[in-house]
Amino acid sequence: MSFASLSDEVDKKLIVVLRDGKKFIGVLRTFDQFANIVLQETVERIYVGDKYGEKNLGVFFIRGDTVVILGEIDPEKEVKEKRLTKVSWEEIQQAQRVEKERKEQEELLKRKIMLDSGLTIDSILNLDEL
Repeated sequence: MSFASLSDEVDKKLIVVLRDGKKFIGVLRTFDQFANIVLQETVERIYVGDKYGEKNLGVFFIRGDTVVILGEIDPEKEVKEKRLTKVSWEEIQQAQRVEKERKEQEELLKRKIMLDSGLTIDSILNLDEL
């Protein structure tokens, strides 16, 4: 995104996705030449399946080099088209932990099947976990 197009997003509600997968929603107030941004009325949002949870953060600074993508949110569509169920922050964090553990177990099973089939596995695999 160019410097000029980022200026078009000032005072608009945006969703920002970071390298680590975290998602923040807030109103863009300012930015600098490094694409560092300041959001106001910021919430961190976690999605798991058809549920989501939010944590209010207020004014929030995000380093530009951590941003993967950002985009404008249409406030009318956000309210009208919610097919998700809002749950507490604690409940969504627990659901996120369970989902992460499930994915890790699936990955270990896939790697074990590959190993048992004689296929090469990258060096990251810890055979003691199998």
